[in-house]
Amino acid sequence: MRHRREFLKAMVNTTAGAYLFSHGLSVNAQGSRKRIVVGNNEIRTVDIHAHCVFREVADLISGTSMNRGFPDWYLLSPERLGPMDERGIDVAALSVNNFWWYEADTDLAQEIVTIHDEGLAEFCQSHPDRFVFLTSPALQFPELAAKQLEYAVTELGARGASIGGTVLGETNSRSKYDPFWAKAVELEVPIFMHPTDSVYLLRQGGLPARAGQGNIIGNPLETTFFLSNLIFDGTLDRFPSLKVCAAHGGGYLPSYLGRTEVACARDNANCVNTRQPSDYVRDQILVDSMVFSAEGLRHLVAEMGASQIVYGSDQPFAWPDTMDLIVEADFLSNDEKVAILGGNLHQLLRIDP
Repeated sequence: MRHRREFLKAMVNTTAGAYLFSHGLSVNAQGSRKRIVVGNNEIRTVDIHAHCVFREVADLISGTSMNRGFPDWYLLSPERLGPMDERGIDVAALSVNNFWWYEADTDLAQEIVTIHDEGLAEFCQSHPDRFVFLTSPALQFPELAAKQLEYAVTELGARGASIGGTVLGETNSRSKYDPFWAKAVELEVPIFMHPTDSVYLLRQGGLPARAGQGNIIGNPLETTFFLSNLIFDGTLDRFPSLKVCAAHGGGYLPSYLGRTEVACARDNANCVNTRQPSDYVRDQILVDSMVFSAEGLRHLVAEMGASQIVYGSDQPFAWPDTMDLIVEADFLSNDEKVAILGGNLHQLLRIDP
């Protein structure tokens, strides 16, 4: 992996400060970190939702239909520590979440996943107290994805996997994807789901570009679609110990849980789940805290319980942070705050508190 170390060193030199300043964030030159205190006790916070990319992959796919460029601020480098320290994030779970490689053939998909996983593993080894990572396997090939997950977890130290809400529009709750779900259960690792603007669910242009509606509306929509299918198609019944964590507060599912509860009581509903949707929501499904308002957080806790909510930042994207929102929430006990800010993920990702 010598080429990997050389690449990471070069990346640090070329991207230093670019991410921070392009996003209006400053480097904490003194190296001090914001300490998060709950009930007079300092706690160790964990972030489930931290993006990154690798320039090596951009070079690999140059000239293909998947060709794309990655801005410097999106690349993984030690400069990530500055914004983490400012927000009070002690540990970030890194993942690559675009999932355009679902379009790749077997050989190219394997090469892309290898670059991601080896790069993430080496970076985390360089900062073992600050980062862990999730692999992002080629789910379009379920058997291969299962092997990639096993290798990443057992050989590289991955703490789970990150997947898209669909595989090029096909729901990943279908039985053909069971080898992947089965491997996650066997390895006892969680699956983080991140949407891709509903690009495979809606007709092209179905969500206007104004106000970034593909993100603002499309991402929660795809997340809702993903979680609902895991419930109604029986995936969570087939794998009752599976743990799935959804980005962006779980989309619309927690907000419309009452409507979801009555779905299978209707004529011709064709549901195969054996329990009420709320049972899965309060047991197998977790969501991150990215709801941006105290009332949104209060409702999320009321529907799901604090045990099913984890802190997420969406870095390096400049969304409002929910760290202080959680700390200052008067409707949460200190134990619930500790659980959301890190305790739940300490257990889920096997991170020492």
